Amino acid sequence: MANSFHVSDAPGLVDAHCHLQDGFLRHALEPALIRARAAGVRMMCCNGTHEGDWDYVLGLGRSHADICVSLGLHPWYVAERGPGWLARLEELVAGNPVGVGEIGLDNALEERNDAEQEEVFLAQMELAARYGRPVTVHCRKAFGRLADLVGGMQRRPPFMMLHAYAGSHEMVPVFEKLGFHISICASITRTANRKARTACTKVSPERLLVESDSPAIAPVGVDFERNEPAYLPMVVEVLAELRGERPEGVAAQTAANARAFFGCCESGGALT
Repeated sequence: MANSFHVSDAPGLVDAHCHLQDGFLRHALEPALIRARAAGVRMMCCNGTHEGDWDYVLGLGRSHADICVSLGLHPWYVAERGPGWLARLEELVAGNPVGVGEIGLDNALEERNDAEQEEVFLAQMELAARYGRPVTVHCRKAFGRLADLVGGMQRRPPFMMLHAYAGSHEMVPVFEKLGFHISICASITRTANRKARTACTKVSPERLLVESDSPAIAPVGVDFERNEPAYLPMVVEVLAELRGERPEGVAAQTAANARAFFGCCESGGALT
């Protein structure tokens, strides 16, 4: 796939979800950031996923003006959590301009404890609501249950994102009504992925976000685990084509949405 969309066509892109601490990016971050900036990416939202990477991810936000940070316990790591994990997370959230994420539900895991997943998820949602922080949610094969849990909350976080959305197009209005933004990744570049390609056309403009989810879920033509924020224009280009819109319009809309979403996570001028 040719990467024909460039920063000159838009005021800048925002990568609403990535993991700069993982895979090859951890050891080759600075060159990747240079490539991202050259591709027009003006902000990258990096998500911690377990206690072992929170401090490192927080440090990325402190040392790079264009990286904003979210910290959370991902459902993949629920079984590995320490006894003081929630207190530590609250300490970091209370003391820093960060979002809460990546958190969520994953019923695609062969070995899992659904009750523990839900307990951990709801504890972090409550934390985000209490501190007024945006939350980034991972969900696989649990969309109905997620909607039920969030719908039953007395108080919700001010901003909620379903990242790398893999649900049905029928569920898009359900989640929008609950208050979610919907973030689209490079899965839509695969023509066989009709589910994602249909769902992305149903998202309301004001709820739409784009992400790399790097280093995973690379666009067609790139090794799956060699993804990086510099490939975000490919996502925007395909998304615009599927929605019948102009790439620069999608870039501007999603960037504005992301900046509003992460507005309280400004760190070192990241949102300027």
